[in-house]
Amino acid sequence: MFFHICRFLAWLPLAIFYPTRIRGRENLKKGKAVLCANHTSNMDIVLILANTYEKKYTLAKKELFKNKFVSALLKSYGGICIDREKPDLSAIKKSLKVLSNDKKLIIFPEGTRNKDENTETMGKLKTGAAMIAIKAKAPVIPVWISRRPKIFRRTTITFGKPISLEQYYGQRLGDEVLNEATNIIFEKIDELR
Repeated sequence: MFFHICRFLAWLPLAIFYPTRIRGRENLKKGKAVLCANHTSNMDIVLILANTYEKKYTLAKKELFKNKFVSALLKSYGGICIDREKPDLSAIKKSLKVLSNDKKLIIFPEGTRNKDENTETMGKLKTGAAMIAIKAKAPVIPVWISRRPKIFRRTTITFGKPISLEQYYGQRLGDEVLNEATNIIFEKIDELR
């Protein structure tokens, strides 16, 4: 309930200061999914959450949880703390639990913001998103955020058709399998450009 109230209160100011066009909303069908998006700004997650209806969860770097107020806000919005410096089993378990409860999880598989001035390119993707999607047997929804969000400039967020990684279910998730699955995710995000 708190999430929906905050989303409602934030929507109008965000619509004015960060106008956002959503494409492919019909691809956000009910049920579990891993949303994999390119990452150019701290506003990316805010715009995704404010412009879609269902509560979603997201992995967020542990540094954001140091401030108690920010930490409480992130948790109320579905933030899951992750240590990007080492494998974080706690974050993986929480992510799998979110998906087992038929919820959606947002992951920025680049692992950090792409600070390159050319926002039409993506950095190398980490394999965690593919691993979580395969373990949870969840579809992946590729997401493309066009242009780095800036005040009074329209940003377009495109949600692609869900893709299945079922050919990897039950396989040992070694580097070769995870790299192959991650390449599929990369290609599907890249197609949305």
